[in-house]
Amino acid sequence: MHPDTPAESTPDPIRSHPRMSDAEASAEARRIIADAYRPVPQMPTAYRDPSPLPAYGSTPPVPQPDSRIVPPWAAGTAVAGIGVGATCVGLGCGIWLACQGFAAVTLTSVLFVTLPIAAVATVAAAIGSAVRSIKATHTEHHHHYAGPVAQENTTLNTHTRGLIARTSNNLSR
Repeated sequence: MHPDTPAESTPDPIRSHPRMSDAEASAEARRIIADAYRPVPQMPTAYRDPSPLPAYGSTPPVPQPDSRIVPPWAAGTAVAGIGVGATCVGLGCGIWLACQGFAAVTLTSVLFVTLPIAAVATVAAAIGSAVRSIKATHTEHHHHYAGPVAQENTTLNTHTRGLIARTSNNLSR
């Protein structure tokens, strides 16, 4: 030990106790194990006293009906809480079902749903373009030859656009 360092104030617990011999240590171990496995006497866990309770005073018992009144604000708060809770549960279930549906989407199911809609849209577009090509530019020419010749040209331009049909007619003479 260096002369500048102070001496230790606490004794070392290992060096302060005498050591046991191997025979003493095994005897102590057998004693501890035997104590650990010794059966404990069973004590009753409950007891009912059959003797009648002592009476205090000479007055017989009187019925005491429950007459608690709940204030209206407390009843309203309780009903509102139940409503909010049920709404949250309903919304949570709806979101869960929507997520389950989105998780179940595959390419086959998407095509199964969208192909009939695309087919109907294609047929509708074909019919619309056929009708538009027939009636889109309808030109009428009237020729009047009694007396001086007058030529009248009327051009009707029709444009129908959009999912909800919007038609614009332009009449030019």
